[in-house]
Amino acid sequence: MAIARNQWYVAAYSEEVGEGLLARTICGEPLVMYRTGAGEAVALADRCVHRRFPLSRSNRDGDRIVCGYHGFTYAPDGACVAVPGQTRIPRTARVPAYQVVEQDSLVWVWIGDGTGDAAAIPRAPWLTSPDYVTVRGMEPLAARYELLVDNLLDLSHETYLHAGYIGTPEVAQTPITTEVDDEAGIVYVSRRMKDVECPPFYATSTGIEGRIDRWQDIEYHPPCFYLLHSRIAPTGVEPGPDGDDPRAFHVEVGYAIVPETDTTTHDFWWVARDFALDDADVSRFLHDSNRTVVLQDVEALDVLEKVIAAEPAGYQELSINIDTGGLAARRVLQRLTGAR
Repeated sequence: MAIARNQWYVAAYSEEVGEGLLARTICGEPLVMYRTGAGEAVALADRCVHRRFPLSRSNRDGDRIVCGYHGFTYAPDGACVAVPGQTRIPRTARVPAYQVVEQDSLVWVWIGDGTGDAAAIPRAPWLTSPDYVTVRGMEPLAARYELLVDNLLDLSHETYLHAGYIGTPEVAQTPITTEVDDEAGIVYVSRRMKDVECPPFYATSTGIEGRIDRWQDIEYHPPCFYLLHSRIAPTGVEPGPDGDDPRAFHVEVGYAIVPETDTTTHDFWWVARDFALDDADVSRFLHDSNRTVVLQDVEALDVLEKVIAAEPAGYQELSINIDTGGLAARRVLQRLTGAR
């Protein structure tokens, strides 16, 4: 499947963009990112117009980038403001500047033509809320982004791939409900489990002893944004009539599933929680455990990419009930890319 263009993509966490020159390829387009003295995040094409030298391997002069090969100098809007050996600057001496929006501690770039609607960017307010604490990271994936979409829309794999961390038998045994908001282009997948085993990921972090009621409510905002709203509570503890839920534990898991190329992906991930806010040990445990889970997915999907690359044309998959979320996501992505 082709990569969807004319879309917003997460390019970095806010803390990654600073005085240094950050190189990152998004949807096959090499970018250089940095922050101006006024604090504004900038994204330019990472290629000098003169002899293609990467600007990310160059130098800053205030808010400008000076190409490390021949000294062509670029302003934050991509315009060339100085060239070596002459005062006249060629009319075409500029590099593309990407539209950037920074919100919820994520740096988004518009990949495509024209100007993107910033209001269309999905929100993740937990990442900057004082009522939550977040751990996060990013792992490179040597596989196409659609494989990670499939993986995250079908959490039954937790039972088998992530046993001992977040997987228990009940995840695969519990049916899901799938809904698609065609107008908004959002896929919802829910799994509500009652009186089930508490996996180590939650038992250790929450301190719950015994069995739990566990909710997994997914929102997938194609092409790149995935939210998993998790509720964990001792069995029988229900939300109040007004939706208040102080005796439960809430974890907001998120992924930005960002194509680097047709067959490689940036796997941004985070875990935000509303409990044990000052407990550094819980933060370390959740970070290390979730990174282990992510790397288990990475290993599996890297293998799948090699299998797909070697298989004969026309191979047909078998899909079952647990795949309804992933299949719905594929249909939305096909509409975005115009694929058949």
